[in-house]
Amino acid sequence: MRTVGILGGMGPEATILLMQKVMAAVPARDDADHVPLLVHQNPQVPSRIKALIEGGGEDPAPTLARMARDLEAAGAQALAMPCNTAHYYAPAIREATGLPFLDMLALTATHLAGTGARRVGMLASPATRLADVFAAPFAARGLVPVFLDDDTALLSIIRAIKAGDPPATLTGPLRRQADALRAQGADHLLVACTELSLMTDALPDDLPCSDSLDCLTGAIVEFARG
Repeated sequence: MRTVGILGGMGPEATILLMQKVMAAVPARDDADHVPLLVHQNPQVPSRIKALIEGGGEDPAPTLARMARDLEAAGAQALAMPCNTAHYYAPAIREATGLPFLDMLALTATHLAGTGARRVGMLASPATRLADVFAAPFAARGLVPVFLDDDTALLSIIRAIKAGDPPATLTGPLRRQADALRAQGADHLLVACTELSLMTDALPDDLPCSDSLDCLTGAIVEFARG
């Protein structure tokens, strides 16, 4: 078993969800069968929304680079980060250590290409759209991202999840965002915000859907188990 270091805290509950998914993905019969993880749960990473949407916010890159070095020093043999938007800063993470970086965006694009998806409805933070982090991996695989004409309501849902609002109050609003993406021509939905990974049950059953967090989970288990 090889140890994977997790750059977490963006947000904290999404990081815990990743850990739960990794546990569930392993057919364990004993403690030792599970994947070893080193989790740097750091909710103090500067806001990606303030840096990329609002402007003038503190640059998250130095903090993420320090976290990567801390994880390497602690014994991590690869790195993973359960935050789509923060992949904008992946170059700083790669430069900080010599460890392999399990790129959630590239993994997701490869998965989507295998499903036959072409127009991918993006359930994502506006920061993900503005940073254009999916542009290169999608273009390389012939995928077209479909973003909401107005993602203000979706950002409100993401902020409400971070604030701990009851999921039942957000189910209807999230379903409406998914329906809007369908109306804009999406043939496949992508949960591309790990906060929204906590609410995939709210999405329509009659439209194919993938979750970037699931793609990362698979890669972590595969790397750890060799």
